[in-house]
Amino acid sequence: MTDLPSETVDEVERLTRLAREAVDEDEAAAYRAERAALLDERGYTSRIREEDTGEILVCHPAEWVEDGVIRPDRVEDTDRGVEVRLSGPEAPDEWETVEEQNRRVVDAVRADYGDVHGATADALADFMGNHYAKPIADATTDELREFREEYFQRNVWPTDEQRALLEESVRVTVEKAGGRLPEQ
Repeated sequence: MTDLPSETVDEVERLTRLAREAVDEDEAAAYRAERAALLDERGYTSRIREEDTGEILVCHPAEWVEDGVIRPDRVEDTDRGVEVRLSGPEAPDEWETVEEQNRRVVDAVRADYGDVHGATADALADFMGNHYAKPIADATTDELREFREEYFQRNVWPTDEQRALLEESVRVTVEKAGGRLPEQ
C-alpha cells in the first residue's frame, strides 16, 4: 500500500498540471520545486513516463533510486508506487472531447454510407477513444492495423457484410474524419 495520502497525490497532480500549463518557465520550475518538496517530505520522488497512449506521472519511494535510476533490487512492494495519468486514456477532459469528435464522425458515416459502414465506424471510434484517446483522423498505420487484425476480430462480432466491407469502412471513416489513410 502506498505511503502517499490521497490528498498528497491530488496536490502533486495539481502542481504537475500547473507546471505543464505555465507559460513562464520560472513559474513552471516553481511548481515542480513545490511538487518535489511535497514528495520529499514523504520520502518520495517523481518522474513523467511517456507512453504511446499519453503521459503518466509516476511517484515512488526515493529509496528505490540510485544515480537517477530505479534499482529493481530495492523495490520490495510495487504497491508503494503511484501512477496518475496526465493525458491519453483515462484523462476525462481529453477523452470526452475525443469521444464527441469521433461520435460526430460515426453519425456522418452512418448518414452518408449506411448502417454497415456506420457500425464499423462506431467500433473504430470505440477503439481509438478507449485505447488511444485519439481522434479517428489521427490514427496511425499501426493503430489501424491493430484495429483491423485484432480489435475488430475479437471485440466487434461483425456481420458477414461488415467483415466483407471492413477495408472500405475504415477508409470512408478515416476520410470522413478529415484524415487520410496512412501508407500500409
